[in-house]
Amino acid sequence: MQNALKKIELLAPARNADIAVEAIKHGADAVYIGAEGFGARAAAGNAVADIERLTDYAHRYLARVYVTVNTIIYDNELREVERLIKRLYHAGVDALIVQDMAVLRMDIPPIALHASTQCDTRTPERARFLQDAGFSQIVLPRELSLDEIRAMRAAVDVPLEAFVHGALCVCYSGDCHASHVLKGRSANRGECAQICRLPYDLYDGAGNCVERCRHFLSLRDMNRSAELLSMLEAGVTSFKIEGRLKDAGYVKNVVSYYDRKLRGIVENNPDIYSRESVGRTVTTFIPELQKSFNRGFTTYFLNGDSGRVGSIYTPKSQGEPVGSVVRCHDRMIEARLDTALANGDGLGYFNERHEFVGFRLNRVEGSRLYPALAVNAAPGTRLYRNSDKAFDDLLKKESATRSVIVDMTLRMSGTLLAVDAEDERGNAVTATVEVGTPDRAQTDQTAQRRKALGKLGGTGYSLGSLDDRVGNLFLPAAVLTSLRRDVTSLLDSANRMRYCRELRRQENAASVYPDRQLDYHSNVANALASEFYRSHGVKTIMPSLETSGGEGSKTLRVMTTRYCLRRELGACLKKGGADKIKGPLTLRSGDMTLRLDFDCAACRMLVNTTKRS
Repeated sequence: MQNALKKIELLAPARNADIAVEAIKHGADAVYIGAEGFGARAAAGNAVADIERLTDYAHRYLARVYVTVNTIIYDNELREVERLIKRLYHAGVDALIVQDMAVLRMDIPPIALHASTQCDTRTPERARFLQDAGFSQIVLPRELSLDEIRAMRAAVDVPLEAFVHGALCVCYSGDCHASHVLKGRSANRGECAQICRLPYDLYDGAGNCVERCRHFLSLRDMNRSAELLSMLEAGVTSFKIEGRLKDAGYVKNVVSYYDRKLRGIVENNPDIYSRESVGRTVTTFIPELQKSFNRGFTTYFLNGDSGRVGSIYTPKSQGEPVGSVVRCHDRMIEARLDTALANGDGLGYFNERHEFVGFRLNRVEGSRLYPALAVNAAPGTRLYRNSDKAFDDLLKKESATRSVIVDMTLRMSGTLLAVDAEDERGNAVTATVEVGTPDRAQTDQTAQRRKALGKLGGTGYSLGSLDDRVGNLFLPAAVLTSLRRDVTSLLDSANRMRYCRELRRQENAASVYPDRQLDYHSNVANALASEFYRSHGVKTIMPSLETSGGEGSKTLRVMTTRYCLRRELGACLKKGGADKIKGPLTLRSGDMTLRLDFDCAACRMLVNTTKRS
């Protein structure tokens, strides 16, 4: 018996329903989007009516819609969340991405649940528990290596979802409390103040300032486009792009790039892999990842220690390298270019103080660049383009179509003209029209009939094969047009009736949580979540910082990171260079002070702060 093909999912972010539609057009198998509240990006909420419109569009291509309900929930919000989930279910949503275990104790429809990366699933034991608790997909931490992903795969049967592209949080997701403690804005409530992107001064153990105004906690952006097959072989089947606050151009470009990469894998391994959704995507542009927002790229810890991963000199978009400065003179830059530039392009460079300086080009004349502002860059300075005007303008237009392939058979049945149609989703329908006894045609009508039936633009379908069995009969174009419209309408109806959503997995009441005690890092913020954990063997539960304020604690660990500033600066305590910077190390920015501790046995950096009164 032949093994079933492994289904691959390309999961795209969407700030709103319109961007989600573009993601699907450009090749996404699924999208994730925020609802009216309780999503981990508070600035990316959407009305349920818009999400319903999105699900109707997505399901045409068997693409799925996942809604983020992945903040912690307060007791006085439980009923509101319960009502929201019911509305989302009736809007056709395929699954919820969840952090708070209270959802598993609510009176809600049997909607599928995915364990958010905010669940901080670092161990196979925790992954197994989440599967047993009823989650049907688990979003892995960004920090995991291929070996650690393999261990997760061995522990569970449900699909594993992993990030492949976009911004990196320096802390394990769900375990970052810096924004809440230092700014009163909780990342667990979707209000992250981006503490990691701020500039800091670094002080050594003697109180000396080692370096000033560097973004020591800011990381480069993830790019694992060259590692997709390795991740598949390790056990990942859902490839997630970060960016629910990104614009449509970013989503179009990045989704299209990864769609092409995954299509190539499927084409090269047709007996092993297939995509979750259907439909042929055609774009008007060639996607290039460096043309979209990026701080430089890293694969992070996928292959173990990936070396330097920080973007400490700027948290801004660096873009693509395009050449270097030959000389600057009188508001003109003479450059040695690797690619052609154009009027309106945005460029940047790192000055002698390692600060990133950006500027816009008013005019380009070959290798002579005329910026809008005076630029003083030394010869040899590398130039980067972080805004390609022509490329950006192209993405502002309609830039892709996606269509479901439908095969048709045209035949006569008595005095009826019939079209049997079957699409790649497995829907099969027949449309007929009374034509009596058609006249004989003077010329071959095959090409004209294919043309009439193939005019499917705007319907979401495209004609594959046509088995024309009518022979040399004349059929008016209006008759064929009517049949074509009936066929697409019937296919739409059939797909709506046959589309099947996955239901929530049954919870195993006998499963035991790996830990008997939970501290504030577990983010238990309400009575239902507490009840859930206690029913699975937890004895002691400390409330979340958001609800308790960290009572009894003077010093709080606000971040746990696999990123190590010592390693980044070549001052690793294990591999040499420790004497370069004497500890303990401290970061300061304005009135904020962060003490850095280093757990070298686990190769982790711990970021602590003194709780404010």
